[in-house]
Amino acid sequence: MGRLIARGGAALVCGGLGGVMEAACRGAAAEGGLTIGILPMDNRKAANPYVNVPVVTGIGKARNVAVVLSAQAVIAIDGSYGTLTEIGHALQAGIPVIGLNTWAVALNKVIDNTVIVAESPVDAVNKALKSMEPE
Repeated sequence: MGRLIARGGAALVCGGLGGVMEAACRGAAAEGGLTIGILPMDNRKAANPYVNVPVVTGIGKARNVAVVLSAQAVIAIDGSYGTLTEIGHALQAGIPVIGLNTWAVALNKVIDNTVIVAESPVDAVNKALKSMEPE
């Protein structure tokens, strides 16, 4: 995913820690892309080794809002409740959300189709980049 984002000319903004975030940063860094990690703690050394720009916040999980509002499009991959909150913050802010094997959003048992479903990493990045284009 990170490689594709970098190849598309976009910067990668994430939470800056391990797991999916580190894998995305590693891929983007391998392609010479810019990686920005918005950290929940006040220690820049906690960032994964592929983060070019660590943003130290010391605000814990509230940093999810900063991650989302720093983006022009959000790609949600798998995830737990932190990912779910990021999806909610993005949708509330009018930022497009592309989902790859992630949460479906429903209200009163009616699926809300505002999360754009992606079938693959390539599809997710293409949809994210397209959503960022000026109309």
